Amino acid sequence: MQATEGRVMYQGTGRRKNAIARVRLVPGEGTITINGKPGDLYLQFNAEYLSGAKAPLETLGLEGEYDILVTAHGGGLTGQADAIKLGVARALCELDPENRKPLKVEGYLTRDPRAKERRKYGLRKARKAPQFSKR
Repeated sequence: MQATEGRVMYQGTGRRKNAIARVRLVPGEGTITINGKPGDLYLQFNAEYLSGAKAPLETLGLEGEYDILVTAHGGGLTGQADAIKLGVARALCELDPENRKPLKVEGYLTRDPRAKERRKYGLRKARKAPQFSKR
């Protein structure tokens, strides 16, 4: 918990693939701001990404009580949306340790370890080999 200019703020960091999202929860009316833009505009009005970002708050019944301020970079939109979801869940755990159990049951506190596999020499991609010619 941090207090800035008299406001209480809870922080959480989320990561997914190459995306990193620093999330701050501030008491407010439930708006999402990502990199200075409204959340729906930044996430291209994709309902799945928007509902995913708010899902941890909805699980605890806190939808309209906190504004979500996000600084996201790296990766693509899917990775950033999932990073925001993890960051919100971690910030909610900082808000109240009792929130951890319901969030853990829903799977919001699990970091998805899947990332792009590295390219190997002699291959075109991680596993795609050049065409083999017998003669």
